[in-house]
Amino acid sequence: MQVQGTVNGYGERCGNCNLMSVIAALRLKLGYQCLLPDSLEHLTGLSQYVDEIANLTPDTRRAYVGRSAFAHKGGLHADAVLKGASYEHIEPEHVGNSRRLLVSELAGGSSIAGKAAEYGFDLNRKSPEARKLLQAVTEREHQGYSYEGAEASFELLMMEAVGLARKRFTLKGFRCIVERRGNDPEPITEATVKVEVDGVERLMVAEGDGPVHALDGALRKVLLEFYPELAHIKLTDFKVRVVNSREGTAAKVRVIIDSTDAEQSWSTIGVSTNMIEASWHALVDSVAYGLLRSERRYQALAEQAKPMVTQEG
Repeated sequence: MQVQGTVNGYGERCGNCNLMSVIAALRLKLGYQCLLPDSLEHLTGLSQYVDEIANLTPDTRRAYVGRSAFAHKGGLHADAVLKGASYEHIEPEHVGNSRRLLVSELAGGSSIAGKAAEYGFDLNRKSPEARKLLQAVTEREHQGYSYEGAEASFELLMMEAVGLARKRFTLKGFRCIVERRGNDPEPITEATVKVEVDGVERLMVAEGDGPVHALDGALRKVLLEFYPELAHIKLTDFKVRVVNSREGTAAKVRVIIDSTDAEQSWSTIGVSTNMIEASWHALVDSVAYGLLRSERRYQALAEQAKPMVTQEG
């Protein structure tokens, strides 16, 4: 007669029932009319909204509404999905979710072509570009990269493989110093970056609450002169994972940086035995992707303005 629970299972008690899964199961599996007719398609959006309000990282493995609930990875598996076979118990759109094709060393040409199509690229699975991209993904995954949670970095890699990458700035060098002065309770981090933009070199210094914050500040100071739109892009999360823990303190680390421009969020990745260098690679990808989004938005607005200009003319 009644199910007691909370959105995403959040609350002051451990083990609260997750109403997102219960509602979808009641409606889609058992046929109970427990929602208004058009409400179910907002289930994923509601789950993400409550995560945002609670300032908690979404669980990507949640049934129905999780980001990985309808994800496909293996090459043959993804190929079958693209050809119409279904390994999914419901249509993702019924709960406001979407299908995802993950790119990894297990992927085949079909996965690469399908993923490229999501970004508007018509890539034949047997084309040299698709093979080049698959080889690049395989090589990088052997180095410790994983593009399942860093699709912005994958898109930049894909654009490089098809010859559409545009280098907006070139790193000439960076330095990061962490220093503790006297009786100060917190150490001070200072970063220096030297960057070239359109043949112009700039050297900038910035302090921050740690290496990543300082590097981000120095890089922004340089690039804001050339790309004012960067002011709307900010870092929202920073995660570090050890890739090969058996190496101890000499192990490689994988850094994931989440960023947003207030309209969309994206994730980028960097891998190195040096955590600061791994962070730098992820940071550079984050800025490059943000600038790419700004350029696309400008182009879209320009296309929308064309009919208006023509009518007035």
